Amino acid sequence: MFRKNAQHLQQHLFSDLDGLSEKQRARLDESWAGTFYRQFFCRLDETAFAVLYSDEASRPNIPVNVLVGLETLKSGFGWSDAEMYDAFIFDLQVRYALGYRNLGDGEFELRTTYHFRQRLSDHMQTTGVNLLDQAFAKITDEQIQSFQLKTGRLRMDSTQIASNIRQMTRLQLLVEVLQRVQRVLSAAEQAAYGEVFAPYLKGSSGQYVYHLKGEDTTSHFQQIGALMLRLLTELASTYADHPVYQMLQRVFAEQFTLTASGVQAKPGSEISASSLRSPDDPEASYRRKGQREYQGYVANVTETCDAENPFQLVVQVQTAPNTTQDTTLLAQALPQLKARTGVHTLYNDAAYCGPTVDPVLREHQVEQVPTAFVGKPPNPNKLSLTDFQVETSPTGQPQHIACPNGQSVPVETGRTAAHCLARFKHSHCEGCALQTSCPTRVRKRDLQRTLRFSTAQADVALRRQRSAAYHQDGMNYRVAIEAAIGAIKRPFSNDQSPVRGRFRVGTMMFAAAVMLNIRRIQRFLAAAAKTEPSASSSGNLNQHLASFLSALAARFHRCLWPVDRLRTAATLKC
Repeated sequence: MFRKNAQHLQQHLFSDLDGLSEKQRARLDESWAGTFYRQFFCRLDETAFAVLYSDEASRPNIPVNVLVGLETLKSGFGWSDAEMYDAFIFDLQVRYALGYRNLGDGEFELRTTYHFRQRLSDHMQTTGVNLLDQAFAKITDEQIQSFQLKTGRLRMDSTQIASNIRQMTRLQLLVEVLQRVQRVLSAAEQAAYGEVFAPYLKGSSGQYVYHLKGEDTTSHFQQIGALMLRLLTELASTYADHPVYQMLQRVFAEQFTLTASGVQAKPGSEISASSLRSPDDPEASYRRKGQREYQGYVANVTETCDAENPFQLVVQVQTAPNTTQDTTLLAQALPQLKARTGVHTLYNDAAYCGPTVDPVLREHQVEQVPTAFVGKPPNPNKLSLTDFQVETSPTGQPQHIACPNGQSVPVETGRTAAHCLARFKHSHCEGCALQTSCPTRVRKRDLQRTLRFSTAQADVALRRQRSAAYHQDGMNYRVAIEAAIGAIKRPFSNDQSPVRGRFRVGTMMFAAAVMLNIRRIQRFLAAAAKTEPSASSSGNLNQHLASFLSALAARFHRCLWPVDRLRTAATLKC
């Protein structure tokens, strides 16, 4: 049964913090723990997680803000589950960040966190709603409003994050799948298929491949393919809905083809990068970037970048298989970013540019400023469409165009809406010194100079103009996003996440981004406290009164301590 946690809002008269000096308590409150408690823990809306619990009268849940807070701290500090649990029990800062002021309060078993993660994952699989994503967005929006940060300018970049899976060869993967199929069979079926499975059950899949070192594996592929086809045919009526059978179907389709002569293994060049990499993480995919190979996911990070902000915050983190293109990630993120932040300018690299994302940018009235481009640049010795000034309608259709010599003419529609035509007057072009390098062509009928281009070419030209203006401005808005990504991934060594599965990897990236925001807020508040003028007389009075009451409570507690000992001794004696 769900119950909201409000106990942290009403503190005990006496607590374990009474043993700290006034200076120590102030330092604790001003540390990341105090900032986490106020800026994340207290802002978390627990009621959104009520759908994970039964409506029937039963034992109340462990506080949701405590469980989500622990998941956040685990990712932010790179802890294992055991380290996270020990920190919750014994670390004063962690307990302060989670609203506890006494050691021993709120105790629960570690397996509770496992059950909570499973509920979150099941809810996402069933409804498609990621409750942690929604909580992150809501809390970040509140932080932005609280500190009055400007969000019209955003920057975006992606990074590779590897899943915690083994590196497997094709043959090892196939043997691993066969072993898992054998384990789900009934005892009678295992006996019936005992002979055909025997060669693959003599050890692990890695040991099977090890013993084949130096041999031609073609025959082994053929044997495994034939066995998989037989299993798919004979087990369909009983195991069609079983996840392991469906994995067998997927692997067979990805690795083999059926021909007139039987089952044939596909060449390595025909294996898709999105094919199964490990039975333990069916969503992970393969990608080569530079000199490195990755098996896992891509994380797309978006943060504010207005120069007037005292600090910047990460506003969105996306996680997808690493075969996902950056343009796809941008198109998916933009509607929500526009609704939440009102973004009007987006800074990114060349990978986010393309005709597939231009309509989405126009729909949400967002101007894209790339810092670089892919492909061959224009010839510097000749004019290109980039040297012309193109005015477009809100739908992106070119309306007017002006040449480098200042002649402005309307743009006509060509054979289709995507083809454009501009006719420049010959009389105006006669004395132009740029005629030899001009991309226009002279018409024989009326000697007009005509420029033909497409709407896609116009979009590229406008992006190049914005990029050139961006570099001339001297402000590099995009580059700092790489530092943010580095800070998010720092708890995970060598770009390797300690978990697998898209949901778990995404959860860790969300949580690490939360901790990055908390640390930025904490640094800002600490710097602001040093530059604040001395408090007013009323503020000093309140501070002295609070210190007096704290000291009085501590002394009262020490006075009662001998009485408590006498009562305890008397109870034990009886």
